[in-house]
Amino acid sequence: MPLRWKIAALAAATACLVALAVGVLVHVWTAMDIRSRAEMDATNTVYSAMEVYRRTGTPAGGAELDPAELPTALRHPAGADRRVAYDGRVEGNLGPSVWGAQRVGGPGSPVLAVRINMSPQLHDLRRLDASMAVASLVSLAAALPLAVYGATLVARRLRRVAETAARISGGDLDARNGPALGRARGRDEVTDIAATVDLMADSLGRRLRIERQFTADVAHELRTPVGGLLAATDLLPPGETEDLLRARVRDLRGLVEDLLEISRLDAGAEAPVRARVPLAAVVAEAVARTGLDTEVTVTGSPAAEHVDHAEHAAASEHVETDPRRLERIVGNLVTNAHRHGRTPVRVTVEGLTVVVRDHGPGFPADLLLDGPRRFRTGAAERGAGHGLGLTIALGQARVLGAELRLDNAADGGAIATLRLPPPPTDTRPPRDGAEADTRRPRP
Repeated sequence: MPLRWKIAALAAATACLVALAVGVLVHVWTAMDIRSRAEMDATNTVYSAMEVYRRTGTPAGGAELDPAELPTALRHPAGADRRVAYDGRVEGNLGPSVWGAQRVGGPGSPVLAVRINMSPQLHDLRRLDASMAVASLVSLAAALPLAVYGATLVARRLRRVAETAARISGGDLDARNGPALGRARGRDEVTDIAATVDLMADSLGRRLRIERQFTADVAHELRTPVGGLLAATDLLPPGETEDLLRARVRDLRGLVEDLLEISRLDAGAEAPVRARVPLAAVVAEAVARTGLDTEVTVTGSPAAEHVDHAEHAAASEHVETDPRRLERIVGNLVTNAHRHGRTPVRVTVEGLTVVVRDHGPGFPADLLLDGPRRFRTGAAERGAGHGLGLTIALGQARVLGAELRLDNAADGGAIATLRLPPPPTDTRPPRDGAEADTRRPRP
C-alpha cells in the first residue's frame, strides 16, 4: 500500500476514534442528565401532590395511591421519606420511567406515587446520537481528502528523495535533492532526510574522485617503468628465464593499460567513433584476435555456422557502432569465458545480439546480483584474474549505448548477452572504407 494511503487511513482511523469517543461521552453525559432531571421532577411532583392530598384528601397532578405498576423497592418507604427509583420497563407508549413515592401517613397507610415518563427525552437522545453520527461522517468525508492531499505532498517529497538516492546508487553522483525540496515548507524530517542524502552523495562522490584519480595517477606513473622493463627483457639472453620474465612484464603492462582504460571510463572521457560495419565480421575478428579456440555462429543467414571472415561480412547484419570498442567487449567476454569457464566456448551472432556462452561453473551469485567488481573474480572455481575484463566490457557497452547482461544457463555455464542499439531511422550509406576498416593491427 502506498504511503499516502497509509497516512490517510491512519488519519481516518484517528478521526473515527475521536468521533466515537466524543459521541460516547456526549451520549453518557446526556443520558445521566435526563435521568437526573427525571428524578428531580419525580421528587418535586410527589412533594406537590402530597401537599394537595393533605389538604383535599385526593391525589392530584398525576399522582396515584398504591399503583399496580409501582416498583417493589418503593412499596414500603419510610413514613416521611420520599424515594425515587428507575423503571426500565416499556409498556405501550410509556418507555423507561422514574417513579417517585411517599407514604401518606404512618406505617400501613397508602403510598402516593408519581411516574415520570422519559420517552420524549430518550427520543431526543436518539436524535442527538443520529445527528452526531451524521456530523462525524460529514467531517470524516471532508477531512479524508485533506488527509490524502497532505499525505500526497509528503509522499511526493519522499519519492523525490528515493529517486535521487536511486540515481546515486545507479552511478549518477551528481544527483542532488537541492534546497528547493524544503524551501517554503520549513525544516522537517523529510528535509533532514533529503539533506542527509545530499551530504552522503557529496561524500561518496569525493571519495570516488579521490580513488579514481589515485588509480589514474598510479597507472600513468607505472607505464614508463613497465615500458622500460619490457625493453630490458630484449637484452636478456634467450631462454626459459627470458620467456618467463617477458610474459610477466606483458601481463603487468596489460594490467596498467586496463587500469588506465577504467579510469577514462569512470571519468566519462570516452566517446565512440561510429562507423557502419558488418556485426559478424567485427565479432569474428575480435574472436580471432584472442587466439583462443572459439566457435562463432551467425544465425538467421544461409551460411549459419563455420563461415570465414569474408562470408561473415557478406551475410551479417550491419550496425553503426565503434568497431574498436565492440572488439574490446567481445574479446574480453571470450577471454573471460576461457579463463574462468570451460570449453566449448561458443559465440552466437543473431541480428543485433551477440551471445558468449561457456560450459563452466557459471557466474557467482554475488556477481549476478551486484555486477562485476574490480580485482574480484567471484567464486574460486572460476579461476584467477584481476577482475577487470567484465568491468571494462560493461563500461565500453555503456559508451556504445548497448546492454550487456550476465546470466547462468539452466544446464550450467555462463552466458553474456550483448544487445547493440538499433540503427538510427535516417540510415545513411556507409562511409567509404568503413567496412574495410574492421581489421586493424593488434595492439
